[in-house]
Amino acid sequence: MRTAVLVEPTEFELEDRPRPSPGPEDVLVAVHDVGICGSDVHYYEHGRIGDYVVEEPLVLGHESAGEVVETGENVTGLDVGDRVALEPGVPCRRCPHCKRGEYHLCEDVTFMATPPHDGAFTEYVAWPADFAYKLPDSVSTAEGALCEPLSVGIHACRRGNVGTGDTVLVTGAGPIGLMVMEAARAAGATDIVVTDVVAEKLAVAEERGADLTIDVTETDIETAVDEYTDGVGADVVVEASGADSSIQSTVDTVRRGGTVVLVGLADEATVPLDVLALIDNEIDVRGSFRYKNTYDAAVELLADGVVDVEGIIDFETSLEEIDDAFHRAMEPTVLKGMISVDS
Repeated sequence: MRTAVLVEPTEFELEDRPRPSPGPEDVLVAVHDVGICGSDVHYYEHGRIGDYVVEEPLVLGHESAGEVVETGENVTGLDVGDRVALEPGVPCRRCPHCKRGEYHLCEDVTFMATPPHDGAFTEYVAWPADFAYKLPDSVSTAEGALCEPLSVGIHACRRGNVGTGDTVLVTGAGPIGLMVMEAARAAGATDIVVTDVVAEKLAVAEERGADLTIDVTETDIETAVDEYTDGVGADVVVEASGADSSIQSTVDTVRRGGTVVLVGLADEATVPLDVLALIDNEIDVRGSFRYKNTYDAAVELLADGVVDVEGIIDFETSLEEIDDAFHRAMEPTVLKGMISVDS
């Protein structure tokens, strides 16, 4: 099978690798579509993300969907020909986190495209059937692949307890910020404010239904949110940019008794926050790491037409053009590139 392998930073090689065989609980999936995530680009550019270092050739890609071509002997509920989205993190199922239902916090998780585990920029993937989600006819495999960033948005909104009538501020209008916006609207938020530093991304957010967009290079975020909310602040602030200034602004833009959800990864582990403001205003600050139990919801939202994920895809190209695709994905105005493995 054709496989794109990152052999050095900024260098892919196409290799012929043996087609895997599914285990008793697995399905073998012919991969159709794989999204290019920001983490893929970071590994491509730098060869590492924090403590995760690419020390051996690595297959990137964790936003994937395709068609089942073979099933393990113990698999039920999925058949050859079914189209599926693959949840990329498979936990150990035995640790205290897994037993508490917090499987996304499992420290022994196998996560696609995170060293040393290979991802989905390849023609076939053998994957546990219970982490493969059947797609209805109305949902394309490109949409199925983007259940992954949509899941990040769903989980972040759940962490913030976003509900009917809420005002939600989303800092960062990249793919994750836009998926948070979609998930917040689906959860009942009636006012959604989105910030960024790239005018083109803010234009997309506005087209997709943001009630207010703020270019923070031109407008003070605290002043703008204060004016929009009549001095109250946002019920929930979801930080999806990772920028230090945006992280610090969350304390000043959330209402008293509100909730801040941190999703974006800052360049440095330590970012100063006004602790007195957190205490005096009784602000809840919550981290949001990946997701749990979101894929069924993501598929249902797509099937019902509640959420649009295909609208963030800027281009699609073949596996053979993966180097060019990653260079395009690095452009500041590009939201999402998609590799069509079977094209």
